[in-house]
Amino acid sequence: MDETFGIEAPAHHGDGPHRAPLRYVVIIEAAGSAIARLFLATREQVGEVDAGSEEIAQLTRGHRPERGANGAEWDRALLGHSAAERAAAEVYTLDA
Repeated sequence: MDETFGIEAPAHHGDGPHRAPLRYVVIIEAAGSAIARLFLATREQVGEVDAGSEEIAQLTRGHRPERGANGAEWDRALLGHSAAERAAAEVYTLDA
């Protein structure tokens, strides 16, 4: 006798590659409040959170930020931000 009671078993979990680890956290002013933008090593944005959240405090604990995201490597990633916002940004580089 079947013991599933008509409930379908869950599908097999995929063995595909996982997303790359988070590499950069950029704390930047946007519309009057600080946000944390989360990036992969390729500088592809994978998230955006309130900079005052506990998760961001935990992510950046023990890391020293660099001031400014003015380099050409940030041009595309921070396209919507002004030069002043980018200059005041804090960039945390996380361990790979």
